[in-house]
Amino acid sequence: PVAQKPDSQEICFVPSGNYVRFIEAYLGEQGSALPEDGGEIVSTSGEVLGRHEGVHNFTVGQRKGLGIATGRPMYVVELDHDGRRVIVGNDEELRSATCEVKDCNWIAVHELREPTHAMVKIRNRHEAAAASVIPTDEASRVKVEFDAPQRAITPGQAAVFYVGDVVLGGGWIADRTLGA
Repeated sequence: PVAQKPDSQEICFVPSGNYVRFIEAYLGEQGSALPEDGGEIVSTSGEVLGRHEGVHNFTVGQRKGLGIATGRPMYVVELDHDGRRVIVGNDEELRSATCEVKDCNWIAVHELREPTHAMVKIRNRHEAAAASVIPTDEASRVKVEFDAPQRAITPGQAAVFYVGDVVLGGGWIADRTLGA
């Protein structure tokens, strides 16, 4: 039924568009459940701004539906799953210039052995940005240093590395350095 649907940035196989309910239903079918504990919504300075019903209801970069009013636009800049906290800040705090990418799959090379300047996409509709892709001690993990800070580098999203028209490889964003 989704084959004829137009392109979307959402999860195309969730007809209602409510991915939280989809995940909850899926986990229920698997005999598991999301933690029911809510937690705090805090600013990057640590000020408690409100409460939430579960970290799984939020994503890095989200602005709408935060359930708080601060008089200025606020965005989710980080999710602290262990502490059950949603950390929010302004647009500038959402930007970072470095991240680590794990589980890399190399296409054009056997493995990355030296730092390489490449264009890097951090999500499907992201404009590729110039960065240095730097190997680490772990062959399937790299550090990415963008030439300019990028908005909403999100752990769990794919990162793909290009040199010209060639796909060098890609992997999954493991973490990012806030404000770096």
